[in-house]
Amino acid sequence: MSAILQRARGIPAQDGAGVKLTRIINQPNLRYQDPFLMLDEFRSDDPNDYIAGFPAHPHRGFSTLTYMLAGQMGHQDSVGNEGVVGAGGAQWMKAARGIIHSEMPKQEDGLMWGFQLWINLPAKDKLSDPDWADHPAESIPERQQHGHTIRLIAGEYEGMQGPVQQPEQAILVMDVQLQAGSELELPALGQATRLAYIYQGELTIDGEPVKRGELVRLSAERDLQLSADNDAALFYLAGKPIAEPIAQYGPFVMNSSAEVEQAIRDYQAGNLAANEKR
Repeated sequence: MSAILQRARGIPAQDGAGVKLTRIINQPNLRYQDPFLMLDEFRSDDPNDYIAGFPAHPHRGFSTLTYMLAGQMGHQDSVGNEGVVGAGGAQWMKAARGIIHSEMPKQEDGLMWGFQLWINLPAKDKLSDPDWADHPAESIPERQQHGHTIRLIAGEYEGMQGPVQQPEQAILVMDVQLQAGSELELPALGQATRLAYIYQGELTIDGEPVKRGELVRLSAERDLQLSADNDAALFYLAGKPIAEPIAQYGPFVMNSSAEVEQAIRDYQAGNLAANEKR
């Protein structure tokens, strides 16, 4: 039986003030992958594709993780946090009961390339306090050996601990880079949801070729053998499903339509987040 259970490609999309991106998770070909709600890749060296950024907008009920491969993105929010994330760095934001934030490019030209991942929260945490953290490239654990590099953004892996943690769901997020001719084994760690998005080159997973732009849903039980004839890289996600109802309307992700409607009313009334700045 193949280790690859499903293949999908993202679709062109726009978000924010017209930022061009590729929507990989939460699109017609690939819906929610519990606990992951959405995955976008933004990649362009044309500033017209990204310069307008993501002006102030609300969130409630989940967490976001932004990981940059190239370029710089600035963050400001209603709680008073602000920071700039650059290549190799990550920003994590727990929206929980509510936060209003903006993400705007801190460059006027050059390549902007990265990912934004939405991670669901269980019902008991959806109305908890919001939080935010900036993790520059040098703070992200990295292991280089036998021609491959693993950067651990979230979770725990082979004695390393990433800066972002959501332990109940055993979230694991890694940037895995393989040099030409290298091989790597990725062990199964018990997460029922297991995904890999190939963002550079081409590689094989248990002998099956996977190319740039493909997301593959993987067997939860098998140790995976990766190999690459040329340089390649993937964004690896794993986690334990929350297995609760999902009700989403744009930036609000709750467990019922009534809760989403309450979030909309709270936002309209200026009560979504403490110290709101619009």
